[in-house]
Amino acid sequence: MPLIDILNPDIIDLEVLGSTKDEVLHHMANDLYKNDYIDDVEQFVKDIYEREAEGPTGMGSGISIPHGKSKSVKKIGIAIGKTVQPIRWESGMSDDGYQDTHLVFLFCVSADNEFARNHMLLLSELAGKLGNDVRVTKLSQAKTKEEIMQLILCDDDELGETEVLEQEEIVDLDIDF
Repeated sequence: MPLIDILNPDIIDLEVLGSTKDEVLHHMANDLYKNDYIDDVEQFVKDIYEREAEGPTGMGSGISIPHGKSKSVKKIGIAIGKTVQPIRWESGMSDDGYQDTHLVFLFCVSADNEFARNHMLLLSELAGKLGNDVRVTKLSQAKTKEEIMQLILCDDDELGETEVLEQEEIVDLDIDF
């Protein structure tokens, strides 16, 4: 399943409110619920935290990719959120084990085995795209949902030039299922 098939502007939020990881996850899970991606916000967030307990999902460069499998999922998707303020998020990328996150890609994937396989492919595809510093910088500066979607979907050679923001490199995605 290609990224284009699961990106939806209805689950992209450019002004995610919240001052903690939990508030951000609940905010984004509520967007998924309102758009019929999940049938139980609390169960979905609990399942995300179960995966979070296995290893941090802060990937560096102000990006976090929380993910997990949940029986509350009705259809696959990726909720994307830009936080109003930086959120302290667990990360293996820093000495203190935390990073300031401002861009969250929340995977919404069923516990069903076929969905899990798609999940891994999508996670891998997205991670590859986020390894491009120009793309990450442009995503951080994006002002519209459409711009976010276009930046995720375009090829590296379509990104053009930009001054890359000072940020740590995404080097390890620590993906286990």
